[in-house]
Amino acid sequence: MSDRNAYINKMKAKLDEWNADIAKLEAKADGAEADMKIMYNEKIDALKEQRENAAAKLMEIRNASEGGWEDIKAGLENAWDSLGNAVKSALSKFK
Repeated sequence: MSDRNAYINKMKAKLDEWNADIAKLEAKADGAEADMKIMYNEKIDALKEQRENAAAKLMEIRNASEGGWEDIKAGLENAWDSLGNAVKSALSKFK
């Protein structure tokens, strides 16, 4: 397996983990009172937007040439760090 494929698989697994975390937050929002539900939904919407940006970067790497994917990697890692921190923050805030 190439380095790029291993990297893509690793990032895909992490994205799947964050999708599960977002689903947990959605489940909590469904059971929350009106004020809390609004806060949950605002945070969930922001997380989904970040997730979409990160997924788009991952797709760029998948579609990049074997030599060019390294150039895109830094942008993906920035998106990944941002999404990871946002998910952690949301999970700790809404425990």
